[in-house]
Amino acid sequence: MVNVLMHGCNGRMGQVITGLLKEDENAHIVAGVDTWDGIKNDYPVYKSLSECREDYDVIIDFSNAKAVDALLDTAVKAGKPVVLCSTGLSEEQLEKVNRASEKIAIVKSANMSIGINLIMKLIKEAVVKLAPEGFDVEIVEKHHNQKLDAPSGTALALADSINEAMDNSYEYIYDRSQVRKKRDKKELGISAVRGGNIVGDHDVIFAGTDEVITISHTAYSRAVFAKGAITAARFIAGKPAGMYDMGDVLK
Repeated sequence: MVNVLMHGCNGRMGQVITGLLKEDENAHIVAGVDTWDGIKNDYPVYKSLSECREDYDVIIDFSNAKAVDALLDTAVKAGKPVVLCSTGLSEEQLEKVNRASEKIAIVKSANMSIGINLIMKLIKEAVVKLAPEGFDVEIVEKHHNQKLDAPSGTALALADSINEAMDNSYEYIYDRSQVRKKRDKKELGISAVRGGNIVGDHDVIFAGTDEVITISHTAYSRAVFAKGAITAARFIAGKPAGMYDMGDVLK
């Protein structure tokens, strides 16, 4: 049995994971952390990780960028692995994550769904074939109106997968409103849409002459991300220090 500490337990994703783990025979939540105490859970909830007295095997984090620094400090001090799902981290925070991974095991992924991680592999193959044939690449992501960061971490991860396959030759373009010029072949456009309660939509568009190929992923429920995070928690418990991603989890 894997004992989980749920960081950000009273947020949307924290509550989805809480519900799923109530029925899980191989993992359960022993404690949670959240600054908001408006929800009653079946486990004790603390304002900060440092207050937690329960023993746990792994931390699942679905909080926010502001909480990540303290999370990493506590996890390193306690020697506990982390499934890090918060997005919108600064460059300084990303470097801190890398340093922490030298001491503890960390699974970091912009998107925990199996489908998105498969798409990351597919678009690498696609761009290598299509870019030399003159195809332009654009990414359009859509999320609910409560999402704070834009573009989404998943959109950036998709862009990074494409760029990696093309020797980092693309320049990310987020806004064309201030420039009047034709599109450069080495532009990779990333657009964000915010509205309603869209869980998560991502389209990778390969636009060529007389044909367009679109690889799409639609999440209809946050459960797809929660299930991936739980799978990652089972995977990372007991693993040696290092940086892992969903590719490692799904092997």
